[in-house]
Amino acid sequence: MARHARFLPIVAVALVSASPAFPAPPMPASGSGPSELVIDPAAWRVVKSESGPVDYYTVQAEGTTRFVHARYVPPMKTTVLGYQVPEADRQRARKLRWTWRAVTLPAGGDECAPRRADSAAVVYVTWKRGLRYYTLKYVWSAVGNKGSVCDSRRNPFVAQDTIIVESGGPLGQWRPVEIDLAEHFRHHFEHDDPNASIPDFVGVAIMSDGDQTNSESSADYGTFTIAR
Repeated sequence: MARHARFLPIVAVALVSASPAFPAPPMPASGSGPSELVIDPAAWRVVKSESGPVDYYTVQAEGTTRFVHARYVPPMKTTVLGYQVPEADRQRARKLRWTWRAVTLPAGGDECAPRRADSAAVVYVTWKRGLRYYTLKYVWSAVGNKGSVCDSRRNPFVAQDTIIVESGGPLGQWRPVEIDLAEHFRHHFEHDDPNASIPDFVGVAIMSDGDQTNSESSADYGTFTIAR
């Protein structure tokens, strides 16, 4: 079983060398400007500690839009791409926006089901306070209940929840996601305490996999924007 399948403790972004952000097309209906940091598709890096030998991600384009295409084919080992947030933006970050689309769903993949925890697309969002990492895992599953929260882990060094954002189709259609970083952190890790402090937002990672269901899985990851 791949290490990420049930738990990616650090999402490994702390192990990734800092990557620069490059100009990229703005998110639909969100615009861009000096208050936003746009992650170029070419800025993602393989997280070696959590990845197999094959990098099955490629940067592709449709017109003026560039994106990361992921295509997992068994029996590949799972590979994860990460982006480390620049230190100057770790306390300034307010919202994270991205677009994604599922292309091929892993057969029966359900992040909330034992031994079937595969997704067409996964976005890991990670904060760090002291020695403890906090990770929210947003997934596009083949099956499972949209909005479900599962696989919660808590220990002195790691806290993690999985959230099913999309389940099933439509395939091949871009979907936007926007999360308020402070709101989501407080909801999952601080019992919705409006006064709870927010640790440093240290990184984002993406992954498509089908190793548990032994099936093909593919998706596209569009523009990621960090609003400050």
